[in-house]
Amino acid sequence: MENLATFFVEEQDQPLRIQALKAHMQLEEIFFIATCNRVEFVFVSNENLNQEYIDRFLRAFYHAWDNEKIAWAQSQALAFDGKFAMQHLLKVASSLDSLVVGEREIAAQIRKSYENAQKIGLTGDFLRIVINNTIRTAKEVFTDTLISEKPVSVVSLAYRTLKKMNVPLDAHFLIIGAGQTNALMSKYLFKHGYRNFSVFNRTFENAQLLAKDLKAKAYPLSDLASYQEHFDVILSCTGSAEPIITKEIYAKLTAGKKQKKILVDLAIPNDVEAGLEKDFDMELIRIEDLKVIAAENLEERKKELEAAENIIERNLQNFFQTHRIRQVELAMSEVPKKIREIRETAVNSVFARDLSTLDESSREVLDKILTYMEKKYISVPMVLAKDILIGAEK
Repeated sequence: MENLATFFVEEQDQPLRIQALKAHMQLEEIFFIATCNRVEFVFVSNENLNQEYIDRFLRAFYHAWDNEKIAWAQSQALAFDGKFAMQHLLKVASSLDSLVVGEREIAAQIRKSYENAQKIGLTGDFLRIVINNTIRTAKEVFTDTLISEKPVSVVSLAYRTLKKMNVPLDAHFLIIGAGQTNALMSKYLFKHGYRNFSVFNRTFENAQLLAKDLKAKAYPLSDLASYQEHFDVILSCTGSAEPIITKEIYAKLTAGKKQKKILVDLAIPNDVEAGLEKDFDMELIRIEDLKVIAAENLEERKKELEAAENIIERNLQNFFQTHRIRQVELAMSEVPKKIREIRETAVNSVFARDLSTLDESSREVLDKILTYMEKKYISVPMVLAKDILIGAEK
């Protein structure tokens, strides 16, 4: 994760950069994966994946880097080829080798990366089989194990906690802070039907940006102490070193409001002053409590790793069998053409004089017989070859 941003390439720049890389390295197929915690190249090449190759590869893609940066990148890179490359991709897509075990999003990101590459002609038949197997395996892991059952993200846990409290859809949320965590949380609430928000932030322009997405009203953080409108829930996550919601400010916010409030404090250090819940009628959800639950849930997910590993191993074997069968199909793709050539030679040259003595009805019957036999001669070798391959696997 250290200095990961160094490896990222803006999405709009990726197509030309990867096309140039493919041409320079003479790759058969390639696609590029960039997520919040990884950058990966998945490609097909006949060359050995050694340090010299990795050096050339990095220089071809990150052509502005100097020797020191290339050497650093090599020290950070992990390289997999053959069976190990496929095994790695299956584990990543199934979130066994992800930052968060059981996170479903990575499989969708891999599929999107592949589809983007496919659209501009960077991939072919082999990576098509790779991705089909990868996505199918990830779905099987998520369906047949409990690896993604218990939420481990703070945002997801906070939302589920609010749902358990039966917070109605017309509840009014005060969003304090417009950073990434609050943006994710509030947009998650919006997605699930909540529509009543007021956004406070120290930088008013950022409050306006988030408020626009939520169809809400924006306020500078300095207006919080004088805010007198009704609210039901406070969602706070700022970068302040001192509490934002002090006893004094909360007393002003709730003046004349007797209804019990809910406070969700996702900040580190906390935005809610310590002991506030003892002096006021409230439900307080702190990030510390959510992180304890997240850690417990993550341990539960990890118990499913063995079952997931077994699914991946089985699908890994299935992939190589599918790949070998596909190779036979491609190798024998010339068979229909050759059989048709033999038929045309027989009809138009070898037996042309004999056929000329037949009446129209007889020629139609013969043509049907030849067409039937042609189809059988095409299918039989393919079936036999597949049977031989499958039998050899057992």
